[in-house]
Amino acid sequence: MGSALAGLAILNLVTYARLHSRWPVTEIELFSQLCADSVIFGFLLFNAGGATNPFIFILLIPLLSAAATLSRRFVILMAVVVILLYTTLLQVYRPMVVAEQSHRHSILNLFDLHVTGMWINFLFTSVLVTWSITQMQQALKQREQTLQQERERRIQDQQLLSLATMAAGTAHELGTPLSTMRITLSEMAQDHPQDSTLQEDIELMQEQVERCSERLQQLARQVRDDTPCPSTFGTFLTQVLDEWSLMRPDAEFELVPLPPGLSQARLQTFISLQQALLNLLNNAADANPKGIEISAEGEASHLKLKIHDRGAGLPLEQADQLGKPFVTTKGRGLGIGLFLTATTLAQHQGEVRLYNHPEGGTLTEVRLPLLSEDPHHA
Repeated sequence: MGSALAGLAILNLVTYARLHSRWPVTEIELFSQLCADSVIFGFLLFNAGGATNPFIFILLIPLLSAAATLSRRFVILMAVVVILLYTTLLQVYRPMVVAEQSHRHSILNLFDLHVTGMWINFLFTSVLVTWSITQMQQALKQREQTLQQERERRIQDQQLLSLATMAAGTAHELGTPLSTMRITLSEMAQDHPQDSTLQEDIELMQEQVERCSERLQQLARQVRDDTPCPSTFGTFLTQVLDEWSLMRPDAEFELVPLPPGLSQARLQTFISLQQALLNLLNNAADANPKGIEISAEGEASHLKLKIHDRGAGLPLEQADQLGKPFVTTKGRGLGIGLFLTATTLAQHQGEVRLYNHPEGGTLTEVRLPLLSEDPHHA
């Protein structure tokens, strides 16, 4: 029995080392492992009373494992192996105690001992089956959640690709009418050189046309040159707020002083990440341009940027739909800004969450990963 237990221990050590290798486990290999377990269990039972041992049902453990993990043909083979072992142990075994026929009380004591052993076996089997089934259910649920997240990610990638294709086509198509407007405005300016009022209007329209053209060219450059750039959080936040102030001069905001050390915390910045934060700030300004509060706090490996606006808050019937394409709480919104923002942040290991603030309005929380400190650059 000691040699059988030593063999089982060696098998477990080999299995533990095998599971840490990069090669996947096949059904034949797992079936071989369960067969080895069954044979070792059978050898132990052979030296401990065979089928008279109350722990004979330990042979069901490899069968239960096979039924939960292997295909039908291997489960049938495992059942045949277990039945053959049990049948053999009914006839061939080493008895633990030889009962004396002349002493009836010895037989009764053995029966009581057997019943007690069955009770212990029942408790052991119940605990083992409960633990095994629970672990398998959790593994299946986790796998299902992973598959669901992967399906949702693929759907979002397809939607994002469709939006990118539409945006690229629209940007290309806008070049023609802008060129036409530029030529037409130039001809109008030449045809009416004496009309000062009209000249002012033409100059204003020409500035707007040039601004649209520059914006399209800038958009193309940003998509082409969107490379990661390490920066401190304070510098990055200042750049975002400065650009936002130029875009939305009507917005009034208050930046709460950053906690000590957070301003110098380093993170990977992207042009797309900057645009994502601008989208969130614009959403806050669209809700209410007055009284926007911006704050930040640090965590172990992340930082959290908070944007609190004084708007009407989130409608409860759309709260679970926000972040999906073409879902908006603004009457004239397209419903793609928050979707693009959430997708961009997810690509950079970040996330965005929106809540109804207790004091009114909407609280937008952006969680961004920080760069790990390099001890060689301390």
